[in-house]
Amino acid sequence: MSSHKKTIIFDFGGVLIDWNPRHLYEKMFQDKNEMEWFLKNVCTDEWNLMHDKGAKFSESIPVLQAQYPQYSKEIEGYYTRWPEMVAGKIDGSVEILQELQAKGYTVYGLTNWSRETFNIVYDEYEFFRKLDGIVVSADEKLLKPDPELFKVLINRYDLQPESCIFIDDNLRNYETAKAMGFISIRFISPEDLRLALQKLEIL
Repeated sequence: MSSHKKTIIFDFGGVLIDWNPRHLYEKMFQDKNEMEWFLKNVCTDEWNLMHDKGAKFSESIPVLQAQYPQYSKEIEGYYTRWPEMVAGKIDGSVEILQELQAKGYTVYGLTNWSRETFNIVYDEYEFFRKLDGIVVSADEKLLKPDPELFKVLINRYDLQPESCIFIDDNLRNYETAKAMGFISIRFISPEDLRLALQKLEIL
């Protein structure tokens, strides 16, 4: 199979980068239950996805602060202290990425990410700059699992889905890619990813 599967596509958050808002808010909240309430009701996953689709923090933060003035500092911190949400790269995954590149595979990235914050990690982690190409959701005003974002990647880099291996920790993204013809791997851990790639005779 390896002779036909020369293109690998990685998701970033939760696969190559350990991003979690709790890394920051565990410092800002003394009460864990209050922190979880805040993340469920104030700076929610849906609110974060607005930025992944292109919304600007400078516009969204004041709106949320007006709704929840008691959390004004915590809301502001979602952007001003955003780097503290990143615990670092996921070493085992980055090692696999680099092994794939050393073997001559073409490697792309397809990520739901705000351009404002992606620039921070892009500058910090050299492995991003060694990829063959990256599609960032905020630039396209589209979000995974929308097939249209996958089509941006396909068309921009002239890819054939059946010749691509797609790696993502999100089940809906995994299922969309699989339905579109990609060979999909649901990321659980670097160890599981290595085994999956070995079964495909990629590593």
